[in-house]
Amino acid sequence: MLLSTFDTFQNYSETECLASDHRRVGDLTQIFQDPASARTGRSPRAATRRVPPRTPHETIKIDEAPVRGPISIRDVAAQAEVSVGTVSNVLNRPEIVAESTRDRVLAVIEALGFVRNESARQLRAGRSRTIGLVVLDVANPFFTDVARGVEDEASQSGLAVIMCNSDDRPDRESSYLDLLEQHRVQGVLITPVTDDVGRLAQLQARGTPVILVDRRSTSGNQCSVAVDDVLGGDLAVSHLLATGHERIAFVGGPPSLRQVADRREGAWRALNRFGASAEDLVLIETSANNVVAGKSAGAQIAATRATDRPTAVFCANDLIALGVLQEMTQRGIGVPDDVAIVGYDDIDFAAAAAVPLSSVRQPRQQIGQTAAQLLLDEVIGQETHKHRQVIFQPELEIRRSSQVPVPCARRSGLPAAATTVPASAALRRPRSTAHDEAEQ
Repeated sequence: MLLSTFDTFQNYSETECLASDHRRVGDLTQIFQDPASARTGRSPRAATRRVPPRTPHETIKIDEAPVRGPISIRDVAAQAEVSVGTVSNVLNRPEIVAESTRDRVLAVIEALGFVRNESARQLRAGRSRTIGLVVLDVANPFFTDVARGVEDEASQSGLAVIMCNSDDRPDRESSYLDLLEQHRVQGVLITPVTDDVGRLAQLQARGTPVILVDRRSTSGNQCSVAVDDVLGGDLAVSHLLATGHERIAFVGGPPSLRQVADRREGAWRALNRFGASAEDLVLIETSANNVVAGKSAGAQIAATRATDRPTAVFCANDLIALGVLQEMTQRGIGVPDDVAIVGYDDIDFAAAAAVPLSSVRQPRQQIGQTAAQLLLDEVIGQETHKHRQVIFQPELEIRRSSQVPVPCARRSGLPAAATTVPASAALRRPRSTAHDEAEQ
C-alpha cells in the first residue's frame, strides 16, 4: 500500500476505539436475546444465551440496524457471548481458540462488519506498520518508479509506504521527518535536499533507521543506495564528444544537489580525457529540474547566435531534456541536426518523445527495492547490522536525439576514431549491476 498524501493519514487511538463501549448496537442483540427479556425488562446482556456451535453449513444472521460510530471489539464479544480477550485471540492467535468458539466469533465479526483498529494495536506495540519515503519531487517519474520498487518490497512484509514530497525544500523535508517520527514509522527512506544529515542523525539516535536513496552516504553512518552519477555524466558527454561535438552545454541545478554536481563532474571528466578543459563546458544553471526549467534553458540556448550556440546539450535529468527538446522544436531548431540532446534517468517518456531521447538509464525500481531491503534488514537485525553503500552502474541509451554526427571540425588532440561513433558498445554498462562500496 502506498499512502501518497500524508494529510489524509489519520491515527485512531485505542481510547477512541474503546470509547464506543457505551453504544448499544441497536437491535443486533436480538439474535441472541431470550424472548422473555422483553417482558422481564432485563438487559439484553443479562438475558442473552449462548449460541451453540455452528455446523459447517450454518450461518449466523444478525439484523441490520443503524450504528453510530465503528463497531468495537467489545460489541463483537457481547454478540458472540465471549470475553474481549477471546475475540483478541481469534484476531491475533486463532490457533489457541477452540474451533467452535472461533467460528462463532468470526461469524459475528462478519455479520457486524467489524474492522479491527490497527492504529490502536500499533500504538500498544510502539511502532506502526509503515515506512516513510521522502522524495525531492513527486511529479518526477523517476521518483514514482523508485516508490514502486519500495512498495513492492514493503508489501511483502505487510508494511505500507507513506510517500512525502519535499519539493526540494529543506523546511518541508524537516516537517515531514517530524511527522514520520511522530507516527512511529519503522524507518525512513530519503533523498535529502542537501548534504547536511544532522537531522537524519537525530532520527537515528532516537531509534529510527534511515536509508539514503539516490544519494551516497558521505559519513558511512547510514545505508545508502545510489547510482554512479559521475560515470553517468562521463558516459553522456563522451558520447557527444565521440560524435564530433565541441560546444557542449550542461543544463541543471541547483548545484547544491549532489546528483547534479556529480553529473556535471562526470561531464568535466570526459572533456579532460578527450583533451579539452572544464571551461569548454557551457553551464546553464536552473532553479529546478523540471520541464518548465528545461524550456527556459532551451530559450536561452536558442537565443544564442548560431555560430556560438552549443551543438549538444547534456541535461541533468529527462524532464529538463524534454523541456529543451520542446523549445528547440517550437523554434524550428532541428534535433539532432542542429542541437543534439542527452538526458538522464531514462524515464518512460524519454523513448516516447517526438524525437526519441537519448538518456543515461538508472535502474529506478531496483533502487527502491534495494533501499527497502536494506531498511528491513536494519529493522530486523539492529544489534548486528552493518551499514552498506550500494552503488549501481548506469547505462547510456542512445536514441535519435543524439545519433547524427555534426559536420564540425575535429578538435585538435581528439582521437581520430571519435568523430562518428553513433552507438559505441564501449559506452554501455551491464544493466542493473551494483556493488557494495563499503560496509560500516
